[in-house]
Amino acid sequence: MYFITLTSITLSCLTALVLGHAGHEHEQVFGQMPIVSGPSDIPVNFDRPVLEKDVYMPSFAGISTFAHLPYLQCFEEGIVEDYDIAVIGAPYDIGVTFRTGARFGPSAIREGSKRIKGFNYEIKVNPFKSWAKLVDCGDIPFEPFDAEHAMGQIEAHAKYVLQRPPKPDQEIAIPPRLVTLGGDHTILLPVLRAMRAAYKKPITVIHFDSHLDTWAPEIYNVKAKQSRFNHGNPLYHAAKEGLTTNGTSMHVGIRSSLYDEEDIQRDEALGFRMVKANDIFTLGVEGMVERIKEVIGPKDDTLLYLSIDIDVIDPSMAPATGTPESGGLLTRELKYILRGLNGYNIVGMDVVEVAPAYDTQAQLTSYLAADLIYEIMSMMVKHGE
Repeated sequence: MYFITLTSITLSCLTALVLGHAGHEHEQVFGQMPIVSGPSDIPVNFDRPVLEKDVYMPSFAGISTFAHLPYLQCFEEGIVEDYDIAVIGAPYDIGVTFRTGARFGPSAIREGSKRIKGFNYEIKVNPFKSWAKLVDCGDIPFEPFDAEHAMGQIEAHAKYVLQRPPKPDQEIAIPPRLVTLGGDHTILLPVLRAMRAAYKKPITVIHFDSHLDTWAPEIYNVKAKQSRFNHGNPLYHAAKEGLTTNGTSMHVGIRSSLYDEEDIQRDEALGFRMVKANDIFTLGVEGMVERIKEVIGPKDDTLLYLSIDIDVIDPSMAPATGTPESGGLLTRELKYILRGLNGYNIVGMDVVEVAPAYDTQAQLTSYLAADLIYEIMSMMVKHGE
């Protein structure tokens, strides 16, 4: 009864207040904040504090571009600003055959890259303080409802980034080096189409993966036209279209089961050679590096593209991927193999199949993906010194 009495009194008071203001539209109503508008409300002698310049920004702060690189709207018409290495995101995972989620890979990799500092002691270069201008172009816009249409959009945007006007000291334009954050491995095909258009010749591809990714569409027994393109066959289409060099492109880290025993022969017929994950027991990491160099040929004559499916690493170290395969390379081993390619002209790279929903709370896979990109960026810059 005591509560009811207080509530009744309160309601009566509120009613009286509202009725008392009826008809007075310009008076302040109970509970309404006064309206503030116009420059006249700003003090005449308003002094803003002077902020300290060149303040240290902790690595965990800031907007998430890759390794805190400057953001450049590379896809805008008429952009004339120059750059030497461009990072683009391709958050596409329409082509997965098992677990989805790689569409969130680019944002996860950028988040994982925040802690990257600068000087690479193994490569002896700081890629962020060098001759090269590095930018993050953000993510490619595309419609995620039609695979072939989306791939066309990815190809068009990659071409736009690669086709820059010549610099003052150049007779012909040299395309910037391209770093693509996937997305599932299907994105390799439109990116290689863009690379082929930019360089006017096939590119040597080293494909780090636990799967061949050269399976023909009929292997999957698919009927729909859109299903011709998926993350298990970008290199099948690339080889058929003449985008990759025949006999000097290769796979590293293969260990998955196959559809049938002819898969390897079909792969070799497309022009690929192989170093399996288990070869590390007989060759060792140094022997694997030497085998790769034997296949891809001399440094001076090779335009090299590195495509890294994160599942090349054992899932104990990189669990966040759509098609994990046990028995993979260790992170230390892959980094050593990558550094063994220092001195080659690496014109492009990607890291794909990072699906952060399956990662640990420590973001192990995202950090690893960012570190691998940093290693290759360092070699890109070192080659141009």
